[in-house]
Amino acid sequence: MNKLLSWPALLCWLTVLLDGYDLVVLGAVIPTLIDENHVGFTAASATFAATVSLIGVAIGAAGVGPLADRYGRRSVLLASIGLFSVFTIAVPWAGSVAVFGAFRLLAGLGLGACMPTALTFMAEHMPASRRAFASTFTMTGYHAGAVLASLLALWLIPSWEILFYAGGVAGLLLLPFVWFKLPETDAYLQARAKSERIGPTVVLQRRYLRTTLGVWVGSFMGLLLVYGLNTWLPKLMRDAGYNMSTSLTLLLVLNVGAIIGLVVAGTLADRRGTKPTILVWFAAAAVLLALLSVEVSSTVVLNALVLVTGIFVFSAQVLVYAYVTQAYPAEVRATALGLASAVGRLGAIFGPTITGALIVAGSAHPWGFYFFAVVAGIGLLALATVPRLIDRTASPPAEISVTGSDDVKEYAS
Repeated sequence: MNKLLSWPALLCWLTVLLDGYDLVVLGAVIPTLIDENHVGFTAASATFAATVSLIGVAIGAAGVGPLADRYGRRSVLLASIGLFSVFTIAVPWAGSVAVFGAFRLLAGLGLGACMPTALTFMAEHMPASRRAFASTFTMTGYHAGAVLASLLALWLIPSWEILFYAGGVAGLLLLPFVWFKLPETDAYLQARAKSERIGPTVVLQRRYLRTTLGVWVGSFMGLLLVYGLNTWLPKLMRDAGYNMSTSLTLLLVLNVGAIIGLVVAGTLADRRGTKPTILVWFAAAAVLLALLSVEVSSTVVLNALVLVTGIFVFSAQVLVYAYVTQAYPAEVRATALGLASAVGRLGAIFGPTITGALIVAGSAHPWGFYFFAVVAGIGLLALATVPRLIDRTASPPAEISVTGSDDVKEYAS
């Protein structure tokens, strides 16, 4: 617990908070950009800006891993925060939709690199027995950032420029603290000291291939759920017959459940095993999402159902990240986590798009919830294929062979 109260834990949490903040900011300002016709913004160009932002995040997440494994977690985190901050501040100065999109793309490159690097650092900062909780605890910052951006948007809109300035300045203010208070991890320093280096392609080698493919599919499905629900839940609930006030309240309740779920899931994963917990979380998410298609007359029951759904849906995705931090050696841990995050970001693009298509077709209710339930089911099946992790202190099966840092757990078929 003392390590959760340390500077590294706080700084990693604040880094992830920037990601959550940015998730909400563009969506919050798009209506104003369109209403004011700012530099010619229309619904189509706003969609372009939102899409290129997510593409930048996906590229940043995919590219950061090899850099963090080669040059260190600390240096890459500093560069990533700096890149995000500078181009976020630049966004209000964009003189055209194209330049606006370019700035968002470049900011996304930095932002996409921040989260996997911070999660890698936290995994190596905490004892191996607390690695799942380290991931889920850090990700509570993501939802805190989303809530903060929502509150600031309510206060500041239509002065939308301040929202981007605030996010960029916050990142710049974070940099000196990261510089002075965030040491490099022991796991990276030990890996760098080895004469033999493991290249990033190891994640696709035979001994890791089943794990890599499983976590990629699971991450894709997990972030599809997170972004799809955050984008369209109010609309899905409106189509189900609930009023707008109730629909917006349910989005808040869903994210409150997410924070609760992150704390509970990490604790259980460290005690009962990460893979078994992931399977329970995806299975529960599938059932609960299907149940949301049923109209409920009681407000209390409806809020309780959405709260419990949030507990399982959002933390299922983070448990995938927790599994990755345990399944690969330190030499490629950042690479593996960055690639899993990048594939997940593709799901973040597809989720709102597919759900939006259902809404346009007039089939959002109940098929939107059935679609999400199937997505959770696919995530369940994907993670069921990955090996279960066991401690090195246990007696390993004969076929197990995993190299890397001493704190890495091994596979059990």
